Amino acid sequence: MSNTPPSVSSLRQWLADEGDAVPFRRFMEAALYDPGFGYYTRQIRTVGARGDFSTSATLSPRLAEAIAAWVQRGAGSGIRHLIEIGPGSGGLHQALRKALGWRGRWHWHSHLVERSPQLRTEQQRTLGCLTRGVQWHEDPAAALEAAGGKALLFSNELVDAFPVTLLQCRGGEWQEVWLERQADGRLVETLRGAPDTGTTLNPAAFAEGQRVEVHVSYREWLQKWLPQWRAGAMLTIDYGDTADQLYYRRPHGTLRGYHQHRALAGLEIYRDPGHCDLTADVNFSDLIHWGEAAGLTTVSLETQAEFLRQFGPARSAVDVRLQDPHGAGGAFRCLVQRAG
Repeated sequence: MSNTPPSVSSLRQWLADEGDAVPFRRFMEAALYDPGFGYYTRQIRTVGARGDFSTSATLSPRLAEAIAAWVQRGAGSGIRHLIEIGPGSGGLHQALRKALGWRGRWHWHSHLVERSPQLRTEQQRTLGCLTRGVQWHEDPAAALEAAGGKALLFSNELVDAFPVTLLQCRGGEWQEVWLERQADGRLVETLRGAPDTGTTLNPAAFAEGQRVEVHVSYREWLQKWLPQWRAGAMLTIDYGDTADQLYYRRPHGTLRGYHQHRALAGLEIYRDPGHCDLTADVNFSDLIHWGEAAGLTTVSLETQAEFLRQFGPARSAVDVRLQDPHGAGGAFRCLVQRAG
């Protein structure tokens, strides 16, 4: 595969190298993670006011303080290992360790799952003196091995970074969206038979032409390491909703791109791949279904507003925004699942 950044012209060449047709999931995977032109591999500094988007963790320490309180609830279980998956710049874990205090940092051994060398360096720089007692790992399986299989795990805006399988309803069935290069060089979307995605979304419940996204790649990743997790709880924070609410009045689905805080939709997402983030809302009904099928117990699913309110009132205007049920507080969900 060529490592040339795929502008519209080089995207055509990339498709030619791939046989002129790829499922959307394959395109999204390359656009985000290809070693040569992937968005996350070539543009690390993307979060915050000068980046393409902001996260709750970059706006206020409120989320970290709430996670710290959630962690402390698990202190009586005999678990002493804390794993963050996809820590980004390290800002959330830095704020979390500060919120735990010196006694909490002594009790909890931190593990950060990060495969990017550049991001590891940035995380170490962000944590500074708080790196004492912190270990880095390539994947959750390695972190769980170091923790003896018993740990509390958490992630913030991780699932939405996984490539999605894009489906469209046609004739009462799901069809998979592919990207193809025509003989005249035009880039078009086409439909082909869909694989078994394991989704909770029933095509019979949707109108003709409805598009949905399924995080099959997340399910496949989860299945690789879940057998190593013997005890503990996992907190998953991301934007999305349950299957019955996610696509209400969204006939085109939730897929979109972000470039310098500007949202891209439709065919715009193919215009400059590698230079914009691609994402889709998370179907938490799928996450619950996949987890329970793998033996996890669902403890709770609530909005970010409900999760934050458990641990004290908002202290600033930003905190109010994070807890606003009509804004970020309602757009994000917090799912807690337990092993064993």
